[in-house]
Amino acid sequence: MLEARGIPYTGSGASASAAAFDKRLAKGILHKNGILTPEYEVVRRGDAPRLRPPVVVKPPCQGSSIGVYRVFQEKDWKPALDGAFAFSDELIVERYVEGRELTVGIVGTDVLPAVEIVAKGGWYDFEAKYTSGKTEYIVPAAIPVDVASRCAATAWRTFVALGCRGMGRVDLRLATDGQAFVLELNNIPGFTETSLLPEAAQVAGISFPALCRQIMEMATLDSAVPPHTGGLYVV
Repeated sequence: MLEARGIPYTGSGASASAAAFDKRLAKGILHKNGILTPEYEVVRRGDAPRLRPPVVVKPPCQGSSIGVYRVFQEKDWKPALDGAFAFSDELIVERYVEGRELTVGIVGTDVLPAVEIVAKGGWYDFEAKYTSGKTEYIVPAAIPVDVASRCAATAWRTFVALGCRGMGRVDLRLATDGQAFVLELNNIPGFTETSLLPEAAQVAGISFPALCRQIMEMATLDSAVPPHTGGLYVV
């Protein structure tokens, strides 16, 4: 609607936003671009999943971990599928990656320091995300510099592959063997002063008012992703 009216806006364009929001589309784009993401399958009602536990079951077009379940044993399948199918007729069944939860914010062509998410209950679900004290956020993540650089590069490649612009936040699982798997890209990340992208920006020396101003000044109708010119990664 904004494009039809010629009104510049912040963030990604319509097609990039649709691709980032729908995990089925996003997974296909990641694979096409050689970006590591957990093995997965699309399961429809009545289908028997091919992947065996441990897996994560999720609706393709939800956020905030709504309708997301972990399956560690065969007995977990029914409640997971029943719960997730309440939100969609198709589901993503994804290989569970043992490891650490990271997220990497992007503003313009700046890749911000990685944030580690440590859910005290061991699972970053809806309650852990929105209940004070349930989760610890480590900014910047306590990971080696080479790992941080690799996560930053993976986040940027994901941002470009999905055609995003302006801002975004890429969620990753850092496996025990050091590989970084992309889970998804949030093209409109949380944006209070205590949200993860603003906290990472603060560590990188960008105040909340400056961050807001920078994003506002990037409002455009041009959906092209700006080229990465090098030297802009902040890790």
